[in-house]
Amino acid sequence: MSRVRYYAFRTVQTVFMLWLALTLLFFMFRAMPGSYVDQMLFAGASPETAQAFREEWGLNDPLYVQYWRYLVNILQGNAGESLEFRQPVWDYVERKIFNTFILVAPGITFAYILGSAYGLVAGMNRGSILEKYGIVPLIFAGAFPTFVTSIFLIVIFASGLGWFPTGGIYTVETRRLFKEAAWYRPYLTLDFLHHAVLPFMAVTFRYLFLPSLIMRTSVFEVKDQGFTFYNRITGLPLLKRFRHIAKHASLPVITLYPVSMTRAIGGLVLIEIVFNWPGIGQALVNGISARDYPVVQFVFFLIAAFIILSNYLVDIIYGLIDPRISVEGE
Repeated sequence: MSRVRYYAFRTVQTVFMLWLALTLLFFMFRAMPGSYVDQMLFAGASPETAQAFREEWGLNDPLYVQYWRYLVNILQGNAGESLEFRQPVWDYVERKIFNTFILVAPGITFAYILGSAYGLVAGMNRGSILEKYGIVPLIFAGAFPTFVTSIFLIVIFASGLGWFPTGGIYTVETRRLFKEAAWYRPYLTLDFLHHAVLPFMAVTFRYLFLPSLIMRTSVFEVKDQGFTFYNRITGLPLLKRFRHIAKHASLPVITLYPVSMTRAIGGLVLIEIVFNWPGIGQALVNGISARDYPVVQFVFFLIAAFIILSNYLVDIIYGLIDPRISVEGE
């Protein structure tokens, strides 16, 4: 399969998976027991009010009509409106998505850079003390659930030493100071960085051991391959041999990166609750509790889309790093 045909096939496959995820989420949430209208009736709303609400929001339309309307709206960039907050879903979740992203992306990326560097050095020095025992504290830190690590960090660095705040994204004073400024201005303050240190550490510690183990094992395997032995006996400089080994050993780590990113987003609910971080995890919990299906299904779709698109990009990067993966007999 030529490289162009491979990329075209993966593109079509990715588009199909996005459509399938969107469709399954739409019907799955409408098949679940309970609805926002049931919540209204339980809270004391009259049947007439509930019926008027269903008519206003098109909930009495046939399911295929609702699905087609939702599909068209998504293609037009409209995720619908929140039943609970009476505002466009995107307006409700966009800041929360950003808050989650600026916590997860730097934390996971730093964990993979640091973990890959350790795994590379440990793999190149097989049998050393660093290789044998250096991984132990990383595994120990990653073995704990994220909320345990978060509480541990708060007890030591916030309550004990008083170096960092116990929670929040920035202080009330910062919010008041930049109330009339651009929405991103509070994120450029030292106050925000001060609040982000402990959640950042919680994410990093949780996922540091994964790239370390994978990279170390991958380096072992690459060093045993024939081309590595050939490079050594032909006198290739050590730095170039180091770069070749790192390039080939990094493929499994690259594959694992988007998976860890997705797992971190899913597990961030507990971190956001512990640190009172206003991210997508809290919005998801609130949406499920209120049966606010437009919010919940859009958030789940974003997570699914991130997984699908990340795997797509990984396949593309794989093909660029090692053409043998995507090209056979070009």
